[in-house]
Amino acid sequence: MLKSMNTDRVSPFVRDQLGASALMDFVVGSRWAERRGAAGISDFVFGNPHELALPDFHEAVRKWSVPQDPSWYAYKMSEPVAQQTVAATLRKRTGMEFMPEDVAMTNGAFGALAVVLRAIAGAGDDVVFFTPPWFSYESLIKVTGAGAVRVSLQPPAFDLDTDVLAKSITERTRAVIVNTPHNPTGRIYSAETLSSVAHVLREASQKWGRPVYLISDEAYNRIVYDDAEFHSPVEFYNEAFLVYTYGKTLLTPGERLGYIALPPTMPERELMRAAILMSQISTGWAFPNAILQHALPDIEPLSIDIKALQERRDIMFEGLTGMGYELRRPEGTFYLLVRSPIEDDQSFVNLLAEKDVFVMPGTMVELPGWFRISLTASKDMVTRSLPIFESALNEAKVPA
Repeated sequence: MLKSMNTDRVSPFVRDQLGASALMDFVVGSRWAERRGAAGISDFVFGNPHELALPDFHEAVRKWSVPQDPSWYAYKMSEPVAQQTVAATLRKRTGMEFMPEDVAMTNGAFGALAVVLRAIAGAGDDVVFFTPPWFSYESLIKVTGAGAVRVSLQPPAFDLDTDVLAKSITERTRAVIVNTPHNPTGRIYSAETLSSVAHVLREASQKWGRPVYLISDEAYNRIVYDDAEFHSPVEFYNEAFLVYTYGKTLLTPGERLGYIALPPTMPERELMRAAILMSQISTGWAFPNAILQHALPDIEPLSIDIKALQERRDIMFEGLTGMGYELRRPEGTFYLLVRSPIEDDQSFVNLLAEKDVFVMPGTMVELPGWFRISLTASKDMVTRSLPIFESALNEAKVPA
């Protein structure tokens, strides 16, 4: 659909992104776009809620929407109460002495990543990320003027190979993005792997005479299953930024609340605070709204039911593997990554869509031949979808 439009009126960057965007084509031109929100469908595409939000979250927003002083709704940067809440939580979760002044409140992890990249990278730099990736890394990198460099996670294990990472780093490399738990594979990287990543980055920084930063994308760091052990990459490396969003833990992605945190081990933190602040302003006032910051002490302890997500994971995993699909059991995140029974994942996704079961094509996460299922779908969606997955698999096996 978008490829047929005259895009001369828009910027070269946007024109380039539109021309290559499987995501945009899917969002505006697919059967899912037509049927989204309809009764009786099973929607596994994005990590969106399909049930009402947590009552305690709604109550916190209602409570803190009542103004307590004339500046309640004034321009907000990072509110001290929010910074203090985040720092206290990080100290408890990591054992590191995070300081409130090293926390920058942002409008979600999306905004946080944009701010960090703009603060540290530009023309002549490269930023490395792992693929299959979250689908917006490349555009966020390129809009800074930096180059995007991919390191592949090989199926079916999707292990992070630090030898391959080391070979991808050059004198241009400014940062490496590590996402754990990893979207879309569901991998949680071990302390041993993260320590090895840190070793690679330290050696590269020393070799090239400037820091290679670590951007730790931890959007799903509280969405872990089977009591899996999670370690933040910033525990292993000093020159790092911890990025987090509350939108996953609360399943409220439309309420843009997140942060960037500098670990206490990071050198020249005062300079980085200033760089992040300037980047937030120049990125379009990339701060969260006033109410969410006021409410954060009440919001911080809340979480969706992780055990219910795990139950859906197990139902889907056992059901799909029992039918003959190939997939690995995710250790965290919202997602199952499933190999398509036919090479053309888009064709198989279309087959499911004809039966009102909607999944994300693997091509949207740079993994053709696979598709992604979001476990944020309701239990009813899960239950009614399983016979359709089985019938679609049987149809796909029949020669054309």
